Amino acid sequence: MKSNTQNAKIEAITEKTLVLGIDVGSETHYARAFDYRGVEYSKKPFKFSNTEAGFVTFKAWVLDIKEKHGKDKVIPGMEPTGHYWFNLGKVSSR
Repeated sequence: MKSNTQNAKIEAITEKTLVLGIDVGSETHYARAFDYRGVEYSKKPFKFSNTEAGFVTFKAWVLDIKEKHGKDKVIPGMEPTGHYWFNLGKVSSR
């Protein structure tokens, strides 16, 4: 059963998918953006604060990369470190 779930997740990533890797911290998060093959779009990690203002700048950064590279879906990936990811998780699900 685990294999079917894993395969379904892999199949959900297509050429039109923007994949985000997010390093979660207590006050600051860092994000990088990739295509479905692992080619990085971000030249360096995008730094944003764990605040409403930080999430606004993060969303603008994601939308800009999505538009520049013709992506229509975003899949964020993060390791839930303690409780620091809660705010980001809530904002990301909107």
